[in-house]
Amino acid sequence: MRRMAILLALLAVAGCGQPERPYAPKEAPAPATSSAAAKTESPAPAEPAEDETAEDELPSGPQTVQVAENLRARIEWPTDPDPLLKVMVDQYVGTRKAVAEAASGYGHNMEIQAEAQATGWIREFAERDQSMRGIGRVYNLRVASARPKGAQINACIDETGIRLISASTGKAVARQPGWTRAPYPESVIVHRGDDGVWRIRTYLDTAERCTR
Repeated sequence: MRRMAILLALLAVAGCGQPERPYAPKEAPAPATSSAAAKTESPAPAEPAEDETAEDELPSGPQTVQVAENLRARIEWPTDPDPLLKVMVDQYVGTRKAVAEAASGYGHNMEIQAEAQATGWIREFAERDQSMRGIGRVYNLRVASARPKGAQINACIDETGIRLISASTGKAVARQPGWTRAPYPESVIVHRGDDGVWRIRTYLDTAERCTR
């Protein structure tokens, strides 16, 4: 009952802001918080990646998106997908594109807390001179719960086909993070603004299990 109460509070439009937690895949490094890192000059935030589908329609079934050079995403859309799922897919493609382009952050269709969470994770790559190559997979996309102006979207992410590389040399780093070794769950809380646009409010921890 306590867990349900917490979730309902997150979905309530008039609810208080959630404590900020950095966005990170399973075992990903925590975002940098030093004042020196915050002052470091970096390229402009990334724009959302263009996919192979028209803005007003969603595919049904597998779709491969070219995120950046040597980096792709395979999106496994469900049959007759809910339009809300595009918010989850856009942030996945957009944050990975930001990493590949060494951008300073990502904020497309994100509220302040979610933008800070994603940006902290992205900056870790730039500070370590790291990037990505390979193909990631997004599957089991679904709207877990919904209210008139709030919803929870869940997905499974499989990045076992992704390798972290040195941005300078293009060679794979010696120690790959845990989230490249097994699929992991991802969950976001979204909120519809007064302008009718759905935006991610925060990333949500989940204990859901994802298998290949």
